[in-house]
Amino acid sequence: MTENTEAQAPKAGPGHNRPEEGEVVWTFWQKKRTFVRALEGTYGEVYKSLYAQPRVIPTSAFQWKGGPQFWAKAVINPGSVAVAQSIECHINLLAPRAISQKHGHMNSAVLYILNGCGEDIHDGHKHPYEAGDACIVENGCVHQHVNTGDGQQVALVMKAKPLFLFMHMLFQKVVDYPPDTPVPGAEDYQPPENI
Repeated sequence: MTENTEAQAPKAGPGHNRPEEGEVVWTFWQKKRTFVRALEGTYGEVYKSLYAQPRVIPTSAFQWKGGPQFWAKAVINPGSVAVAQSIECHINLLAPRAISQKHGHMNSAVLYILNGCGEDIHDGHKHPYEAGDACIVENGCVHQHVNTGDGQQVALVMKAKPLFLFMHMLFQKVVDYPPDTPVPGAEDYQPPENI
């Protein structure tokens, strides 16, 4: 999905990021998203269309959202690629010594740590990891991602969120939003453009 298409999409309505009085808490979650894409047409048309979709998605074509401590790129989901209906993959990036939002969702997730080191806090229990590790967030767990290192931490996050939403397993809640101030010493940190 291009930035131009995102600009034309209607704004999201009230939700966990937008209290009823209309105040925007964190703009990262303000764009309207497609969680399930319609598959319409004859079987032959749908079949040919899905086989014609690209299988390699360059992540550098997507913009980082968020900051100044936590950024993300939503790369593979029903809103951006027609061939993905039941999975969602995005890239999380934490600045040095940064933390993400504390949140919970019904669907499980797998974080594959691409670089850096850190820990996930799941329902109050710390789970340390480093580059090359995979961390599993179980269903319904309140969790937070923490970069314990002096360099950036990047993780590929994979989950079946569209499938869970389709089955009406909708619960997702932000407990604490990501910090809106940079980590001392990392005030000028910006995510790399080549990821």
